[in-house]
Amino acid sequence: MTCRERKRVSGGSLGRSGEPMNVALFCETYVPYINGVVTHVKALHDGLVKLGHNVLVVTVDTSAYRHYIQDGVLYCPAKTLKKLYNFGLASPVSMRRYRMLRSFQPDVIHIHQEFGVGLSGAFIARQLRVPLVYTLHTMYDDYLYYIVPERLIPAVQKLAHRFFGGIAKQATEVTGPSMKVQDYLDTCGVRKSVNVVPNPVELDVFSPSSIDRTKAEAIRRQYGVLEDETLAAFCGRLGKEKSVDVLLDNWAKHVRREDRLKLMILGGGPCLEELRAQAEQLGIGEMVIFTDAVEHDQLPAYYGACQLYVTASLSDTNSISMKEAMATGLPVVHIHDPLNAGQVVDGVNGFIYQDGEEMYRIFKRYQAMTPEERQSLTNSVISSVKIYGCEALAKYLVEVYERAILEKASGTDKE
Repeated sequence: MTCRERKRVSGGSLGRSGEPMNVALFCETYVPYINGVVTHVKALHDGLVKLGHNVLVVTVDTSAYRHYIQDGVLYCPAKTLKKLYNFGLASPVSMRRYRMLRSFQPDVIHIHQEFGVGLSGAFIARQLRVPLVYTLHTMYDDYLYYIVPERLIPAVQKLAHRFFGGIAKQATEVTGPSMKVQDYLDTCGVRKSVNVVPNPVELDVFSPSSIDRTKAEAIRRQYGVLEDETLAAFCGRLGKEKSVDVLLDNWAKHVRREDRLKLMILGGGPCLEELRAQAEQLGIGEMVIFTDAVEHDQLPAYYGACQLYVTASLSDTNSISMKEAMATGLPVVHIHDPLNAGQVVDGVNGFIYQDGEEMYRIFKRYQAMTPEERQSLTNSVISSVKIYGCEALAKYLVEVYERAILEKASGTDKE
C-alpha cells in the first residue's frame, strides 16, 4: 500500500492472535464531560471491553493533586483553562504517569487529543516502544480564533500545522472520522494515509423506542411549537465554526411565518447571545428557538420533538450530534461538503443543499410528503446508522491496532 493510498478499515474482534490486548486511550476530556471526542472515546472503551480487551483511559482531573486510577480510568492532575470551556491541561511530562502506564503494559497507545495528556501518550509510547495510534478529531484551523487575535491566525496556523503534523509523523497509524483529516494532514505536509473510521453513536440511547413521547410533546408545547408546524433542529457547541449564523441568514432570506417552519438550536457556547441578537435583528426571532445547553440524556426527547436536522457547518468531521439525531429517525438537511461525502445520501438518510434557496425547497418538499412517505424515509434514516454502534467502532480499531503492532515489530512504522 502506497503512502498516498486512502484506507478504510473493517472487521476484527480479538485480533489475529486471538488474545485480548491492553489498550491505553489518552484524551484531555472524559465523562461526565460531554463532547464529540468524549462520546467517541467512551464508545470505543465500551466496545473494546465487550470484545474482551483490557482498556485504561488516561484523562485529567482538575480537582486532583495526584494521579489515581478509578474504574479503569487514570486521572491526572491538571489546571483549568477557562478560555477553552474549562478544559483541563495536564503536564505532558510525569514520571508517575509513565510508571503507571508501564505497569499496565499496553500493547498499543491510542491518543485522541494532542495537548498535555496526548503529548504524554506519545512520549510514553516512544519510551515503552509500543505502537502509537493517533486519531485527529478536530480541524484546528477552524478553532484558532479561540486562542489568538485574528491578525495572528496565519502565523499560528503554520505553527499548528507543524505541531499536529509532527504528532502524525510519529504515529504508527493515523485515523480520522472523515476524509477531511486526510486533507488536513496533506496541508500539514504529512505523507501518511489516514484510516477512515466513522464516529460512533449510542444506538441504544438514541433510538425511537428510547424517546419519551410525552416529554417530546411537552417540549413542543414549552416552546410554542404548534402541532402542524415543522421543527428542524441543530445541535452543537455554538462557536463561529458551526456556521449557525449562516443558517440564520438562510432562514431569514427564504422562510416565512406562513411556511409553518421553526428552527430549534440545541446547545450553548460563546456565540449564543450573538446568535440570539442576530435572529432578532433579522426578524426571525419568533421562528427560532434557542434552548442553551441540553443535558446529553435529554437529547432523545428533544430530537423526538423535531422532524428534521439541519446544518450549515463545514467544520465537522462526521458529526456525532448529527448521527445521534439520525439514530432517532431525523432526516438530515446538510450543506454540500465534498470531504464529508457519503455521510448523507440524498433521499436515503437526508438531503444535500447548495444554498439557502435549495435548503428551503427541501423543507417544503418534506412538508408535502404523505405520512407514509415520511415514515419510509424515517425507517431508511434509522437503518443507515445501524452500522455505527460501539462494537462496530471497536472492531474497526482492533484491525488498526493489529496492523500497528505488526508495523512496529517489523520496523516499518516510519513515515
